[in-house]
Amino acid sequence: MKEMVVEMLASRGVRLEQIARIVVELQKPYRPDLTVDECLRSVEKVMEKREVQHAVLTGIALDMLAESGALPEPLLTLVRNDDPLYGIDEILALSITNIYGTVGLTNFGYVDKRKMGVLRGLNSHSSKRVNTFLDDLVAGIAGAAAARIAHRSEAAG
Repeated sequence: MKEMVVEMLASRGVRLEQIARIVVELQKPYRPDLTVDECLRSVEKVMEKREVQHAVLTGIALDMLAESGALPEPLLTLVRNDDPLYGIDEILALSITNIYGTVGLTNFGYVDKRKMGVLRGLNSHSSKRVNTFLDDLVAGIAGAAAARIAHRSEAAG
């Protein structure tokens, strides 16, 4: 299933390497020697988790349904407009960050607020694509991967 989820992300314009670059930016102050390859391995480990795969599948499906107008109102409008009070997109992403505890949660909030890397384009609302869930899922994956690295560094130190 991991390969299918990675392909779904790619079909929506997100490669795992782009998520890894966000992880590098998050962890560089604490690990100046950190490489994109090490961060990519952490992202891939996060993607192996079944609950992560399920969250990504669900979120992308909801974005696609909103694009095609297949969600009932008022949900369709909430998702299409990425309504700031909707919040379910963040809740789905938090299921990913919780895998690595509060560090993942903190990382997610920071990445989501700053719209780092690939998130800038996903959140631009300039295309007909709906990325209401996708941008938060990517931030959640990056936050969890960065937390994984932090936990492993702490254990080694």
